[in-house]
Amino acid sequence: MKNLFTLLTVLLLSQSLISQLSLDLEKSKIKWTGKKITNASHWGSLSFSEANLEFDGNDLIGGKFVVDMNTMSVDDIQGRGKQRLEGHLRNEDFFDVNNHKEAILMFDQRVPLTNGVYEVMGSLTIKGISKPVKFTLVPDGQNYSSSLVFDRTEFEITYSSGNFFENLGDRLILDDVELEVSLVQ
Repeated sequence: MKNLFTLLTVLLLSQSLISQLSLDLEKSKIKWTGKKITNASHWGSLSFSEANLEFDGNDLIGGKFVVDMNTMSVDDIQGRGKQRLEGHLRNEDFFDVNNHKEAILMFDQRVPLTNGVYEVMGSLTIKGISKPVKFTLVPDGQNYSSSLVFDRTEFEITYSSGNFFENLGDRLILDDVELEVSLVQ
């Protein structure tokens, strides 16, 4: 009986170290950047509908981030050009938001804080397609920042990609999409 009590106590204490951090969905943001072969670029923002991190002491042990693709905005241009580009990014040529309203990033592996940074391996799902991704998560007080680059063609987003179309000239859009993420408590 004493061994059972000791085992239960150890289990309860180990569970008390696990904490889930829900992030402020209004203040946490994603900035995306897409570039053309000419070095011209467009950028904008996306918002989370869910953002959580899970810790065991100082170790990061999980996280789930759900992005509402309907919040995709283009922030570097205004007026008709902005509306046209936002519509194009939301249609079938790019993210097909009518059929894929969310993008999801998840991870569930133990990651120690090393030199002030978490090096995370996770799974990114866009348009129902999941691919492994690697990114850094940097704590800054009670907030976190991250950067992530993904190849859009791995998610069947091939519009104006030099890997799928020829003779695009200066209309070629690079395959890498850069994300800068600010997570606020």
